[in-house]
Amino acid sequence: MTVVKSTIPESARQVTGEALQGTLVDLLGLSLTGKQAHWNIVGPRFRSIHLQLDEVVAAARSFADTVAERSVALGMPADGRPETIASAFTLPGPKDGWVRDGDVVQVMAEALEAAIGRLRERIEATEKPDPVTQDLLITITAELEKQRWMFDAENWPKEG
Repeated sequence: MTVVKSTIPESARQVTGEALQGTLVDLLGLSLTGKQAHWNIVGPRFRSIHLQLDEVVAAARSFADTVAERSVALGMPADGRPETIASAFTLPGPKDGWVRDGDVVQVMAEALEAAIGRLRERIEATEKPDPVTQDLLITITAELEKQRWMFDAENWPKEG
């Protein structure tokens, strides 16, 4: 049952819906990954990275809300249930327990890079079906690329 009538054709809605749902999973998972690292980071760069993690979490949560609302506006329910995120999320994350600052930086750079790669695929996939969604995905990608750059710069020169 569709409660909200879509403004785009069904074939475009399917492509767009898949792109939005995948992005929602990545963003909600990224926010959880960031908080896990935020709570458990240790090391001499604790404070600066701790605060940077809050920036990533805030951006991911805000964008997740926007993505979910875009999906619903097109007549596709958003699925951000914990079991959905747990079963579908595949980005890198920190190990359990205390995590050294350099390891946090590395895992966040890797998680952001993976999310960006998926977003770029979704940008391409939504170009014709829904340029409005494509624009939203471009905006998200720009912010995540900025955050990845900041984490990547933290470990320069590369350790080890």
